[in-house]
Amino acid sequence: MNLVTVLGLLAGTFTTISFLPQVIKTWRTRSTKDISLEMFAIFCSGVLLWIIYGIIINNLPIIFTNIATLSLASPILFFKLKYK
Repeated sequence: MNLVTVLGLLAGTFTTISFLPQVIKTWRTRSTKDISLEMFAIFCSGVLLWIIYGIIINNLPIIFTNIATLSLASPILFFKLKYK
């Protein structure tokens, strides 16, 4: 694995982990009143497009980190729709 790939994986890991506190807080409090539905819907759509792009160009850091990000951002979107 080259340095550029390691850098991409590390950057994606940090970006992805940043969603974990929000997922935990939303799950515990069942409150999403301060979260923008539009923002998370657009964000999740963008992340899905990054995954598709990563697959097309065969870039593992883009694919793996965006799958992880979507797996953390999607529950927030789900909770927003469920706990309006």
